[in-house]
Amino acid sequence: METMTVERVIDAPIDEVFDWLTTTTNYTRSPMVLRCRLTRPGATAPYGVGAVRVHLWTIGWFRERITSYDRPYATEYVVERSVPPARHELGRMTFTEADGGTRVVWTTRAGIPVPLVGSFLTRRVARPIITGTFRNILDAADTALSRHPDGKRV
Repeated sequence: METMTVERVIDAPIDEVFDWLTTTTNYTRSPMVLRCRLTRPGATAPYGVGAVRVHLWTIGWFRERITSYDRPYATEYVVERSVPPARHELGRMTFTEADGGTRVVWTTRAGIPVPLVGSFLTRRVARPIITGTFRNILDAADTALSRHPDGKRV
């Protein structure tokens, strides 16, 4: 299992950044994400605890369940099923107010369950692809939410 973390400051208020990044249909603005849909809404919010979302990325298909939702500070999820198969212990996004906007820290702990070479594949293949996809999604959020110097949205 490998822990992978990507950080970014997005020039927008924390509530807006949290809402954009927890509404995963927005992820299709990244070239790495082909389709996202909410298949079961959460108990208290569409993407809240208990929500199930399905993603098709260029690297695979994932069914995720939201396990924690503390708007606008944090959300956690677990990948319940994926193709290709992967082990997944944790997915977490945290949001804090920072100079210049909102700091997002996106962490996942996952691995490829292949005997003998799984650790190597996770470190050398999966890690750069997963962190690159997270960066692309954060870039899309920054583009969608950041303001021009005149105060207008991009």
